[in-house]
Amino acid sequence: MGPGLALYSAASVDAFAYYPGFKSADLLLASLSVVFPLTVLAHPVTQPSPSDLNQQEKSDLRRRLISARQSIPAQVWRQKSDRICEHLLNWSYFRQCRVILAYTSFRQEPDLSPLSQHHRHWGLPRCGDKKQLHWHYWSAESKWPLRKGAYGIIEPHPRSPQIDLSLVDLMLVPAVACDVRGYRLGYGGGYYDRLLSKAPWNAIPTVGIVFEYARLPNLPKDVWDRPLAGVCSESGLFLGEK
Repeated sequence: MGPGLALYSAASVDAFAYYPGFKSADLLLASLSVVFPLTVLAHPVTQPSPSDLNQQEKSDLRRRLISARQSIPAQVWRQKSDRICEHLLNWSYFRQCRVILAYTSFRQEPDLSPLSQHHRHWGLPRCGDKKQLHWHYWSAESKWPLRKGAYGIIEPHPRSPQIDLSLVDLMLVPAVACDVRGYRLGYGGGYYDRLLSKAPWNAIPTVGIVFEYARLPNLPKDVWDRPLAGVCSESGLFLGEK
């Protein structure tokens, strides 16, 4: 049942509660059109656009998946995160990368921090004005400590060194979900969509990081959505054909 049908059914139930004498929605609407002819008949219903429906579907899916992720027990979350790290470490391309862009775990996203023991050169994002991401070098020995940003996400210090984009070989992208084609469901802010839509960022190999329950067969997508090069979950690393 689509969103429109669900809304119509709910409205019908409410209507029958107030007008128990009517046995069908058609009879009820016919009666109301006599009493309120201008209200019911003079204003045609505006159908939502495909884009509006996509956004609603994404919003509902996002809410359910985040709730499911935050319900994962801490020990299971740790085990699943460690398996994701193992799959990345076993990837020969990962071991050859110079600088890797990653993220700090938020709302029980998969935790990639164990990877810092095996690779020295990392970049982490900081949310800036106009919904832009600023990338800074990070290491455990940095004199600039990480700190909590505006959204509660742990971020690099603004004064820490900024990334030399020419040295970046891989981006590990946080996601609410990814599908088997590489399309990503984010948090709705559009930070990564804007970043990865323009050069030279769109030339960097990207891997979405999710738990297996959030690697779905098919996500709703819009015309501006672009697939990632691969997806990694505790079940394995799944790379596209490119």
